[in-house]
Amino acid sequence: MFLRIIKIILLLSINIGLIIVLNTKFGSIPPLGKLLDPFNGFWQNSEIKIADKFQTQLKGLTSQDAKVSYDSTLIPHIYAENDKDLYFLQGYVTAQMRLWQMEFQTHAAAGRLSEVIGKNKNVLKYDRFQRRKGLTWAAENFLKKSLENQISKIQLNAFSKGVNAYIDKLSYKEYPLEYKLLDYKPESWTPLKSALLLKYMADMLSIGENDFEYTNALKQLGRKDFDYLFPDMLDLQDPIVNGTTKWDFDSVTIKKPEINYPLIEDSNTNLENASIETPDPDNGSNNWAIGPSKTKSGNPILCNDPHLGLNLPSIWFTIHLKSPEVNVMGASIPGAPNVIVGFNDSIAWGVTNAKRDVVDWYKITFKTGEKKEYLYDSTWHEVREKIEEIKVRGQRPYYDTVNYTHWGPIVYDESFTPNFDKNGYSMRWTAHDESEELLTFYYLNRANNYSDYLEAIKYFSAPAQNIVFASHNGNIALWVQGKFPNKWEEQGKFVMDGSKSEYKWEKYIPQKHNVYTKNPERGYVSSANQHPVDSLYPYYNFDSHYEYYRNRRINRVLDSLDNITVQDMMRLQNDNFNLMASESLPAFMEKINPDSLNSIQKSVFIELKKWNYFNDANEIGASYFEEWFNQVYKLTWDEFRSDTLSLKAPNKTNTIKLIIENPTYKLFDISDTPKKETADDIIKIAYQNAVEKVEEWKKETLKKPTWALYKATYLQHLSRISAFSKEVKIGGNRGIVNATSKRHGASWRMVVELTPNGPEAWGIYPGGQMGSPGSKYYDNMIENWVKGNYIPLNLSFNPRENINETITTQYFKK
Repeated sequence: MFLRIIKIILLLSINIGLIIVLNTKFGSIPPLGKLLDPFNGFWQNSEIKIADKFQTQLKGLTSQDAKVSYDSTLIPHIYAENDKDLYFLQGYVTAQMRLWQMEFQTHAAAGRLSEVIGKNKNVLKYDRFQRRKGLTWAAENFLKKSLENQISKIQLNAFSKGVNAYIDKLSYKEYPLEYKLLDYKPESWTPLKSALLLKYMADMLSIGENDFEYTNALKQLGRKDFDYLFPDMLDLQDPIVNGTTKWDFDSVTIKKPEINYPLIEDSNTNLENASIETPDPDNGSNNWAIGPSKTKSGNPILCNDPHLGLNLPSIWFTIHLKSPEVNVMGASIPGAPNVIVGFNDSIAWGVTNAKRDVVDWYKITFKTGEKKEYLYDSTWHEVREKIEEIKVRGQRPYYDTVNYTHWGPIVYDESFTPNFDKNGYSMRWTAHDESEELLTFYYLNRANNYSDYLEAIKYFSAPAQNIVFASHNGNIALWVQGKFPNKWEEQGKFVMDGSKSEYKWEKYIPQKHNVYTKNPERGYVSSANQHPVDSLYPYYNFDSHYEYYRNRRINRVLDSLDNITVQDMMRLQNDNFNLMASESLPAFMEKINPDSLNSIQKSVFIELKKWNYFNDANEIGASYFEEWFNQVYKLTWDEFRSDTLSLKAPNKTNTIKLIIENPTYKLFDISDTPKKETADDIIKIAYQNAVEKVEEWKKETLKKPTWALYKATYLQHLSRISAFSKEVKIGGNRGIVNATSKRHGASWRMVVELTPNGPEAWGIYPGGQMGSPGSKYYDNMIENWVKGNYIPLNLSFNPRENINETITTQYFKK
C-alpha cells in the first residue's frame, strides 16, 4: 500500500510538472501545452473560413440593415445605411481578416516590439529609434487635429469600435496563429493606433534623406567635386511636369542667408555600423492616366502600382464600401478607415511617393553636459525631456531619455549612437506637425469630378504624394501634393546649425502653388518618383533619391502608343525592359577584349551580346549584367566606404555618365592598389569579379543562373518566420517598370477604365485577403501577381445577381 501511494504521488508530481512546463514560455518558445491543445491551439488555425453568420448582433451598429458579402477572392463588399455603420463594419471585417498584422504594425510604429519579442538588442535598438524619431508624438499631433473635425472623428471612432467588437468576442481558440506562437493577446484598438499606422507609412516613405552623408562628403571632397558627383538633376531627366504648365502666380519669396557649407564639422558616425534599420530609399511607385484621345475606347484609363516591401500578410487589403453617401472600392491600409487607392462611380485615383526633402537635421549646442539647455539665437532654452519606458518581455523595462527642442526630437546622441560626437542632432519633419490626411481619402472616396478631387487633396500633408486622377467625363490630372517648406537653395541638403534661427523653415509653399498638370497636350500624365518639375518652376525642390529610368521608360512607351487598351496598360505595369542596361551595357562591352577571356568568361560575353535588355524571369544575361554593374559600382566608389563616416556614393545614373564621358576621372582609381586605374580598368576587373561570383553561386546552388533564381525575390512574413514566408520566381528589378527586386516591388497593381456605364477595374497584389497562414486565401493571389494577371474589381457587385461569385454573406443588426 505504501509503495502504491508513493507511485501515485510520483505520477502526480510528474504530471503537475509537465503541466507547468507545457504552460510556461521558455525564451522564444511559446507554452507548448496551449499551442498544441487540439481544441484551442494552432490546430484551430489550420484553415480559417468566413462562416455564414445570419443576424449576428453587434453592439455599436446604429441600424438594423447591414451586411457583408464576400466574393470568390474573399473581397468584402460592405453595405451599410450610414457612415458610422460603414466604418464600424470596415473595422470589424478588417480585424476579422488581418488583426495580428494590424496590431503588430502599430507596435512596430510605436517602438513596442520588445514587449512581444523579449530581450533582443536589435529589437530594442529598433524600438528606441522609433521612439526617438517621435512617431507616437506625430500620431498624437495628427489625432489632436483630426478629432477636431466631426467627419474624421466619426470615422476613427467607428472604425475602432468595429475592431473592438471583433476582439471582444474572441477566445484563445480564435486568436490568429501569430498570437499563439508569440504567446500574447490582442489589446483594445484606439484611434491612436490608426494614426500610428498612417505615420508608419509616412516614416517608410519620407525618411530617406542624406543630410549627414552629404555633409561628410562635402567636407571630404570639396565643393567642386561634390557638385560634380551629386548634381541636383541630370540633363537626361524627364520630370513629372516638363514645360506643360504655366506658373501664372506670384511666388512667395524668401531670403537666403549668407552661408558657406558645411556649417558643422564632420558628422562622424556611420549609421550602418549603428545597426539602425532605416526605410528603403527606393520605396516608390508608378502611376499614370491616359486621356480619351489616346485610348481605343475613348475612355480615360488610370493605372497605379505602389512599390513597397514585399511582406506577408500583404500591405494592402482590398475592400468595397457602399452606403447612401458613397460607393468606392480599392486598396485600404489594414487598420485605417477609407479606401486609399481606388475608384468610385465617377473617378479613379492613385499615388506614388513624391520625392521631396521634408526632413532636416540640426546640430544642437548644449550649455553643459547635463543637456538641460540648448543655444538658440544667443539665448539658452530648456529642452523638453521625455522618459521613454520600453517594456521588455520577461525583463525589467529599459528607460531612454529623449530630449525635444523646438525643432523636434533629438534622435542621435552619444547614448544612442556612441560614435556620434556629444552634441545631439534634432529632427525637423513635416509629419510631426498637426494634420488631417484622413479627410483627403474621405473626400476622394466620394469625389465626382476634378473640383472634388482638388478639394480632397488639399488636406494631405505627409508623406508627400503624386496623386493621379481620372474622371468619367474625360479629365486627367496629377498634383504633387504635400506640405512643402519653402526652402532657399540647398536648405536642408546638409546638416544645419540648430543654434541660429536663420536656418529654420520660414514659410511653406502655398498649396495652390504645388506642381500639377491637367489634360496635357501629349494625352497622358505620369509619375514614377522622378523630379517633380523642370527649372521653370519658381520654388526650390530637392531630394537625394530621384528616379531616372522607370519614368523615362513609361513615357517612351506611352508616347509610342495610340488606341491604348486596358491590356496594353497591364503589359506596361509588368514591363521588364532594363533601360539602364540599354544605356550602359554597350559601353561596357566595348571595353572587353573577347580574345583575352577564358572559356567561361567568353561564354558569358556571348550571352550578354545576345541579351535583349529584358529582365525576364528566365533570362541569364540579366543575371550577369546586374552582377557586373554591382561590381562596377562597388569598385568605383570604394572611397565612400568608411568605418568612421556615414557616406553615400553617387547614384547609378551619374556613375554611368562619368564612365562614358570622363573615364579618367580621379576617383576611378582603386584606393588600395598601387596602380592608377581608370573606368576602363574598373569595367574589366568588375567583369572578372562578376563572372566569378555567378560561377560560385552556380556551384553552391547547382542551378542555372536565370534572373528569377539569381535575384531570389522573397515575400517575408512580418514575424520573419520562414515557414510563413514565400520565395517567388519573377522578373523585373529596381529601375524597371516592374520594380520587383529581392524584397521590394509592386505591392498593388490597379487598372481602371472609366466608361459611360461605370468603371471597369482590375487589381492584384502579392498575397491574399486573409492574414492567417493557415488559410488558402493567405497567398492565393501570388501566382497571378507573378504572371501579370489581374482579378476583376466589381463596384456593382450584388450577392443575389452574382451568386456564383459569392462565397458567403454575413448579416448584422444592432
